Amino acid sequence: MPEITMPRLSDTMEEGVVVAWLKQVGDKVTRGEVLAEIETDKALMELEAYDDGVLEQILAEPGTRVSIGNPIALIGDGTGSAAKSVPPVSAPPVSTESATDGAAAAATTVEFVRTQETSTAAAQGGRPKSSPLARKVARELGVDLATVTGTGPAGRITRQDVESAAQRVAVHAGAEATAAAGPNAAESSPAQGIPVGYDDFEEVPLTTVQQVSAKRLTESMQQAPHIYLTSAIDVTDLLAFRADINETLRIAGAGKVSVNDLIVKAVAATLRADSSVNVSYAGDKLLRHNGVHIGVAVAIPAGLVVPVIRDADRKSISEIAAESRDKAERARARKLRADEMSGGTFTISNLGMFGIEQFTAVINPPQAAILAVGAAADEVQLVDGQVVGRKILRVTLSADHRAVDGATAATFLQQLKGLLEHPLRIVT
Repeated sequence: MPEITMPRLSDTMEEGVVVAWLKQVGDKVTRGEVLAEIETDKALMELEAYDDGVLEQILAEPGTRVSIGNPIALIGDGTGSAAKSVPPVSAPPVSTESATDGAAAAATTVEFVRTQETSTAAAQGGRPKSSPLARKVARELGVDLATVTGTGPAGRITRQDVESAAQRVAVHAGAEATAAAGPNAAESSPAQGIPVGYDDFEEVPLTTVQQVSAKRLTESMQQAPHIYLTSAIDVTDLLAFRADINETLRIAGAGKVSVNDLIVKAVAATLRADSSVNVSYAGDKLLRHNGVHIGVAVAIPAGLVVPVIRDADRKSISEIAAESRDKAERARARKLRADEMSGGTFTISNLGMFGIEQFTAVINPPQAAILAVGAAADEVQLVDGQVVGRKILRVTLSADHRAVDGATAATFLQQLKGLLEHPLRIVT
């Protein structure tokens, strides 16, 4: 009987989380019919049935994290023969709210137990039920399973239960040791990532998006030598240009253009004119991208996602504005497809709407650069011998020094500055 396995739904996906099953055991399914919702490292995706048949067994309950290629359900002929071949996978319970909003990250890593021998043995002799991995971790951490409360089905102890118990023991032991050592003792030391003395806290599990972002951005900072260049840009004329555009669009009944839309267009035009920054580092070579695909960072409750505006250099400002607005809205609703967040060659991160005037951003691998955009602020400038007030916007380019040297990065910013300070050039 065919297994339904965790598919690869994005280019960077290593595992997925079952958010919800749309079919129940005993339901008939047809090829192509949606079975479940899967949270990947980028989006909430739909899992379609591979074959016709009857859903005979669900192996991964909502909130379960599953590696690519591992089975999550079985489809059979309705006789139940498929369900007898593989035991269900245990996972801690997850609330409806958390399962809907990325709570899959609260789930522990799934163990696929092909036989029930070990779990049966664990239940004998009065020993608490526990997964093989939980017992292994308990031995390594010196945790007595008899003192652990299981959160899995029927009170089964999971790896997360064991690790949480070990953390609590370490915290209290450390606090007692600190108190005994007196006031000259160190105030904190790491214990499973929790400072000693902090015994009143709430664990907030990371969503899948946050976990993947943490991993990729840590790798970026460790592997890519970042250089940072900041440029102060007079955007007084740009803001007036935007006001004129929006008035024209208002009369036409169209949507507005944001400052960020103009920056996206200007960046795309700069990269088209000089592709030196539109590259990726690949060991002994550089990959110079033919397409200009701009990623725009969007904050959502589950973390940070980067929808991509493909061929931004070929699109009008109004087209960029409409696409940016649509993708930002669907990103917040977790409705973006994985392909809409893949293939970017350059990223823009804008915190100006929060009043942040200047910051640095971490490069989004495998790209070689990211532009951090702050807020336009009123500043006094000397123009033609006259002291005047101008709107100044500061942008900081983070570049991978392996692929982009300082002079190349400076040239890019110089060209971008020229476009933004003379906005008519953006559309010509």
